[in-house]
Amino acid sequence: MAIKVLVVDDSSFFRRRVSEIVNRDPELEVIGTAANGAEAVKMAAELNPQVITMDIEMPVMDGITAVKEIMASKPIPILMFSSLTHDGAKATLEALDAGALDFLPKRFEDIASNKDDAIALLQQRIRALGRRRLFRPIARSVPVHDKVLPSSERARPTSSFSRTSVNAPATTSHAAGASDKPSARSSVVTRGSGKKYKALLIGTSTGGPVALQKVLTQFPANYPHPILLIQHMPAAFTPTFAARLNGLCKIEVKEAETGELLKPGCAYLAPGGMQMMLERGGAHGKIKVLAGKPDMNYKPCVDISFASASKVIGGDVLAVVLTGMGADGREGARMLKSIGATIWAQDEASCVVYGMPQAVAAAGIASKSIALEHMAESILKETMNG
Repeated sequence: MAIKVLVVDDSSFFRRRVSEIVNRDPELEVIGTAANGAEAVKMAAELNPQVITMDIEMPVMDGITAVKEIMASKPIPILMFSSLTHDGAKATLEALDAGALDFLPKRFEDIASNKDDAIALLQQRIRALGRRRLFRPIARSVPVHDKVLPSSERARPTSSFSRTSVNAPATTSHAAGASDKPSARSSVVTRGSGKKYKALLIGTSTGGPVALQKVLTQFPANYPHPILLIQHMPAAFTPTFAARLNGLCKIEVKEAETGELLKPGCAYLAPGGMQMMLERGGAHGKIKVLAGKPDMNYKPCVDISFASASKVIGGDVLAVVLTGMGADGREGARMLKSIGATIWAQDEASCVVYGMPQAVAAAGIASKSIALEHMAESILKETMNG
């Protein structure tokens, strides 16, 4: 049975174009279109689509407001279309925080250099989200911290997560490069292993912005290790995302720059469209940012950053692979594991797309699969109490 899709955009041309692309895939079917957010909320309730594609800027009701209303009443996987601008990045991150699961650039030439590749990617993203069918809204407080004020004077929480997936079926897809092998059983770290670490690495893709926010906002300001973050994201988005995380977290979060010496308690986000590597220097290593090669599927690429860390830091690393489509991170994690690093994966039920974590779990590389809600606590126990 085809996955039912609702297309929402104030441009009749864009609605028609997206509908044509969706209907070209035999696994997908457009069951309705809406010209604004208010229509989208009404049609979502009436038509019961399995996926919604949503524009951000629309008359009557904007896309972010529509996402909030849909997620509050009957949660449905939502894919946002965004402009690759600072304002577009800010709005998209707000939409993800409101409950949207994924996003793509609105201009197809920004999705991929080849038109057919862009079409295939859009269809693939919708198919993946369409498999996430069981949702329930759960408010999760996200503390907003002012780094200048003492903890007693920091602002009260002003943001929340409105969505999590429960008992969702696997999103395995051969096109996404995931394995058909069963996943490792979900576990919770009750105490640290005693291993000493020098760095924490986290790689992620689809669903990653919300997952990273949930994990990193729980870290204390005195976290003792540098953190490398590799999130599949356009170049226009990473400065805004880094700034957003920095405002929410007690630790420092910044977009990585060439020549920076890694320091404890700081998270370095790989710049979009580039590759983040490490080279020797200082006590923990030094960042080197390189232009992404045109033929690379991922810019930034988790495999490249993980492999680089294996050569500079060695096995004194905890590498975590969070939600994401495909298998990026598997080979880099394999290199790390071969020299003694610890590899964890997010568990299936809490992933937006169980591709990247499944790839490392099914290959026997990940020693644990952990639910997102327990990930921060588990990382802290493992890396701070050893």
